Amino acid sequence: MVLAWLAFYDALLGVALVAAGIVAAHFGLTPPFKGFQLFLIGFFFAIIAIVLGLLGMLLTRGPERRGGQIRARLGLFFGLIVAAPIAGILMRHRAVPINDLTTDTQNPPRFVAALKMSPECGEGLAYNPKFAPIQAQNYPPLQPLTLDGTPDTVYKRVEILAGEIPNWSITRNDPAAHELEGVATSELFKFHDDFIIQVRPDGANQSVVQMRSKSRCGVSDLGANYDRITSFFRILKTGPRVQPPGSAQVQP
Repeated sequence: MVLAWLAFYDALLGVALVAAGIVAAHFGLTPPFKGFQLFLIGFFFAIIAIVLGLLGMLLTRGPERRGGQIRARLGLFFGLIVAAPIAGILMRHRAVPINDLTTDTQNPPRFVAALKMSPECGEGLAYNPKFAPIQAQNYPPLQPLTLDGTPDTVYKRVEILAGEIPNWSITRNDPAAHELEGVATSELFKFHDDFIIQVRPDGANQSVVQMRSKSRCGVSDLGANYDRITSFFRILKTGPRVQPPGSAQVQP
């Protein structure tokens, strides 16, 4: 039965491409986005294997077609092994068409050190004003964090806590301007997201912390930048008890 064979081979191809994409990106054998593209192609073949497997099972019922039934079931099984976890991730994280989030959409912090780094996917670092309404519509309000203390005091806390977060690499530390830049590297595909934290004065003995986080590749970040900002603000308020999910997350 042709459908059963196709389901079986598509499932094997899906498994191979997903594994190849993860391994190639994780170990630097290919750029992260190329590895992620292989991963998505494998997911596509896994979906096809599931559909063909179901059809193949329906068309190979009966003892005389036992071989085709087994191949169709195997195709369905391996297709589900690949597709189900990926589908679960996509269902938990909204694919919002934005990969640059900031607590100040009117006057977002501007990258300095990131301008000297490879764009990887050819994207610029200037903030696109069209992101502001998309952010407001799809995410809970992303507000700056107001803390007691002078900018010097609050910035010192930012500097210490940011330096302790796994997978964050500080690329610029400017105490005079109260600005800190860095790169967050995802755990699986080794995507690089640029972030900048800025402390601004707010009255006699208060400061406002602004933060911007931007992915270098993809249309959607699956919420990674939003999680990175809110999680770091939570650390600033409560101490280093929670690791930011955004420091080790996937985004296309």
